[in-house]
Amino acid sequence: MEGYSKMKTKILIAGIALALISMNMPCYAQDSVSKSDKKYGDPKRFEKNIQEFQATDKEHPPPEGAIVCIGSSSMRGWRRTIQKDLAPLTVIPRGFGGSNMNDALYYVDRIVLSYKPRAIVVYEGDNDIAQGIAPKKIADTFRAFVAKVQNEYPDCRVYFLSIKPSIRRWHLWPSMQKANSLIATECTKDKRLVFVDVASGMLDDEGNPRKELFKKDNLHMTRDGYVIWRDALMPILLETEIQFETQKDASAGKTKNVTSSKTDPGDGK
Repeated sequence: MEGYSKMKTKILIAGIALALISMNMPCYAQDSVSKSDKKYGDPKRFEKNIQEFQATDKEHPPPEGAIVCIGSSSMRGWRRTIQKDLAPLTVIPRGFGGSNMNDALYYVDRIVLSYKPRAIVVYEGDNDIAQGIAPKKIADTFRAFVAKVQNEYPDCRVYFLSIKPSIRRWHLWPSMQKANSLIATECTKDKRLVFVDVASGMLDDEGNPRKELFKKDNLHMTRDGYVIWRDALMPILLETEIQFETQKDASAGKTKNVTSSKTDPGDGK
């Protein structure tokens, strides 16, 4: 399909962008790139958060066939404006702070697949690297996440937002780049997978994180950071996902968005 062909082009462009970032990066001592192969923590630490999502779902059932947005605190921090930012696409925000790729995999049945999504936007890997998880393990876990999704919904598309550079975790950026590269390569193997480069726009002309994009903790993003994410993600989503939106008012040509969740579980980094 023409849409998928265009998506492939965008994936290649994203890959080139990441390569350019790598070439412009300052040299780091070899031990600054995480070589550890630590194990993931117990996902059950988020059980209360997931139960809160499910309680809200029971009271206000989300629509089926929407785009579910799952991820760590950077995704969670987008919850107040993501539906407006990605309109007219119908999205369900399900970020829970402190999560990693393995947590997303563990809870995918309950807060993603239960909504029968047509597409999923994922932001994980940031905390994984900070927790000492090796880039290859992150990519392997992403692969397991995709396999679980596709086993249930073979046509479901998965959009992976690249791990972002931040001031606070700048010393971990080489490892993050490695994880980004591995996942970008994985996405080139399947037309249902799309790697979205949100990192390039967050770097200044000298290749450093832009200070105005971060809050005082130098990790979480200001509104300016989310504008960059929106501008990187929205054109890619629209290219394929707009055709699946149900027209609620054909004469006005408007699409109804899902009501935002009232719950706000999952604080963290």
